[in-house]
Amino acid sequence: MKNRPKPPKAYKDFEFLNSPDGRTIRILSEFLEPQRRFRLANIRDTIVFFGSARIRPRSEAMRHLRKVHAIVERSVRPTKQQLMDFRAAEMKVEMSRYYEDASELARLLTRWSKRLSDPARFVICTGGGPGIMEAANRGAIRGGGKSIGMNISLPFEQFANPFITEGLDFEFHYFFMRKFWFAYLSKALVVFPGGFGTLDELMEILTLRQTKKITKPVSIVMYGSEYWNKVFDFHELVNHGMIARTDLDLFKVLDTPEEAFRHLRAFLTEHYLQPSKQG
Repeated sequence: MKNRPKPPKAYKDFEFLNSPDGRTIRILSEFLEPQRRFRLANIRDTIVFFGSARIRPRSEAMRHLRKVHAIVERSVRPTKQQLMDFRAAEMKVEMSRYYEDASELARLLTRWSKRLSDPARFVICTGGGPGIMEAANRGAIRGGGKSIGMNISLPFEQFANPFITEGLDFEFHYFFMRKFWFAYLSKALVVFPGGFGTLDELMEILTLRQTKKITKPVSIVMYGSEYWNKVFDFHELVNHGMIARTDLDLFKVLDTPEEAFRHLRAFLTEHYLQPSKQG
């Protein structure tokens, strides 16, 4: 009688691994595989940059504005859509300053961390995509350091930017596992202007700090008072009794790369570089 072929081992059965029954294994893999890579790369802690994927470099935003402006100039009577496109292009140029600031802040932090006795500290980490994420990864490379990108698979493909250090580019399926790694290694977070995704990440970290589920010292910087003061009025949350006045101490709103760098350097030095506070 002819021998039957051996069935695949369970851990090599991709039909099983990609089934609902294999979900627990997939979740565990997104914990263990990054943990192994971080250990091998000697990554102990990070500074995480959050922000919009839609913010472009100033040079790119200016090219787009000139293109749209030329279309409007050629039109005898610009349409409502053309005028809306022109205003949107102007806003892209205005918001592009945050791309440049994110890149510069990441460069300053990386250059500083490289001078420490342990140059593997406080590695710049982002969501790995374009926009503010690309800017911070780019700045870290300009500063001569490593750069981490934790990308997420989305229906509209978000491709990893080219400024992530080889071996430190991650592709997550589960948002909650990706957010776990953002929070677990971070000693500081810098939140630039962004949309729903950025707000989700910011609010989760603020909630974890408020409820003391994160007990380690973590500096949360909301970058860009002009933007954040329009989007949120945290004082109204206090006035309505929704948060305590002391909850306003969970974050700082800052406006320049130099100001943010000085604050983060002082915070990280005090809490993580003093002889009695290594960690």
